[in-house]
Amino acid sequence: MTQDLAGLEETGPIDYLVVAFPNAHFTGEAFPLLVDLVERGIIRILDLTFIQKAQDGSVSGLELSELADGGVDLTIFEGASSGLLGDDDISEAANALAPGDAAGVFVYENVWAAPFAVALRRAGGQLVASGRIPVQAVIAALDAIEPVA
Repeated sequence: MTQDLAGLEETGPIDYLVVAFPNAHFTGEAFPLLVDLVERGIIRILDLTFIQKAQDGSVSGLELSELADGGVDLTIFEGASSGLLGDDDISEAANALAPGDAAGVFVYENVWAAPFAVALRRAGGQLVASGRIPVQAVIAALDAIEPVA
């Protein structure tokens, strides 16, 4: 087993997010929270890129230095590229955007869950399904529940 593969045995779950920003409107409000999650060792950014879809449908990358709204210097994530996020992934993310929109594409390790994930793997556990329930779906489900009288 190579050293790189040995290191992967100690890795937490890896997730990705594609977050759309309609009309490329970035307030910067979430950026300090992202930096905080990384600094506290809760997550580790493996890949981070921002894209924008022009009115003609073409897609271009945005420089992290262009997203410094909110006073946070995102250039600390410059070069965050593990190779997990490829051109096909960026194209797929762009397909979800309307012209004029932008998106952040994040691949990150859930460092907080690494000890639990390692213990499961050592015990022979294998991930067979994973998913997320969007907050909007939770709200809709709760709204659909009639109050008990």
